Amino acid sequence: VQLQASGGGLVQAGGSLRLSCAVSGRTFSRSNTGWFRQAPGKEREFVSAITWSGGVTTYAESVKGRFTISRDNANNTVYLQMNSLKPEDTAVYYCAATFRGYSSKSTGYDYWGQGTLVTVSS
Repeated sequence: VQLQASGGGLVQAGGSLRLSCAVSGRTFSRSNTGWFRQAPGKEREFVSAITWSGGVTTYAESVKGRFTISRDNANNTVYLQMNSLKPEDTAVYYCAATFRGYSSKSTGYDYWGQGTLVTVSS
């Protein structure tokens, strides 16, 4: 399974970005997928996850109400719409996939993308 994240960039506080993660190599529509992020000097942290059907989503408290995760199984892609961005959202964002159970822990994911950098200026 290969994941390719894209959509990162530099944005001012209050702005928006949409991250995309293209998944290939196995039946994407049966995978649970998630987004994690890692800021400089900090540990990787959970951002959001979505079940294979899209019926269940989970968000970290820090992004709830600002970020929306979604997926398009026909195009093997998962998205993270990020609105009202804050400087503390600055990080490398990683998408991940698993064919095991739904999880908000990084250890629950077996496949990872290369990351895309999001920088939010104040």
